[in-house]
Amino acid sequence: MTSQTAQPRYTVNCSILLTGLPLLERPAAARAAGFDAVEYWWPFAGSTPQADEVDAFVAALSDAGVQLTGLNFNAGDMPAGDRGLLSWPARSAQFRANLDVVTAIGERTGCRAFNALYGNRQGGVAAREQDEVGADNLTAAAAAVARVDGTVLLEPVSGAAAYPLLTAADAVAVLDRVAEESSVTNLGLLFDVYHLAVNGDDVDAALERYRERIAHVQIADAPGRDQPGTGDLPIAGWTENLLAGGYTGWIGLEYKTAAEDPFAWLPREQRAGTRA
Repeated sequence: MTSQTAQPRYTVNCSILLTGLPLLERPAAARAAGFDAVEYWWPFAGSTPQADEVDAFVAALSDAGVQLTGLNFNAGDMPAGDRGLLSWPARSAQFRANLDVVTAIGERTGCRAFNALYGNRQGGVAAREQDEVGADNLTAAAAAVARVDGTVLLEPVSGAAAYPLLTAADAVAVLDRVAEESSVTNLGLLFDVYHLAVNGDDVDAALERYRERIAHVQIADAPGRDQPGTGDLPIAGWTENLLAGGYTGWIGLEYKTAAEDPFAWLPREQRAGTRA
């Protein structure tokens, strides 16, 4: 008799879900819904928040009894269209200033996955210069979070015309460059099936080719970026493929929904990621 297939471990992205609640009330709401893990985009206004802001964030997680499984580095003003500071020469110092506080949050919460959005192409700046800055900053970020045994994630993104990483191959090429130019090895691909599919990448082929590079997964359906089952993407099949291939990491629920119960599609008994 074959061993039982591994079950997916879900984590709730509290920056895009449960948005009817204040940011720091969302971990408790995720816990009440049956989840024991959450992830966030950068939850502060700037790269170096005040100590009491960080304390309040960490306390919200602890009080709710949830594990922080993923955290973005400061990505700039996302609602205004920013998609990361990593490769933005004029804001490189802000990215570097963010490294110690991100690492400290990782140390306090046990978070070990840190997403660095690459950054939009900037007018008047050569792509080569931006890529050099991006590689240098990825190296610095990986060295910083290595202090807590952390991994820096890089992801393709859709919906931002100036964002240069559209496919899994685009992101892996950057990771390979950094690996070749530096000694850091704690880098991984954030495999967001929604972004890849919307950008026209062959998700099945990318999964097979880069399976060993995938360090975190996020899901949403398309079209619409809503919950699984509302669109056309074979999310269940991709999830089964990942698990069958040995993926044991978290799967981030990073979708938008107007549903009264944003988690009704997922049976409650499948929501806790630390179940036996």
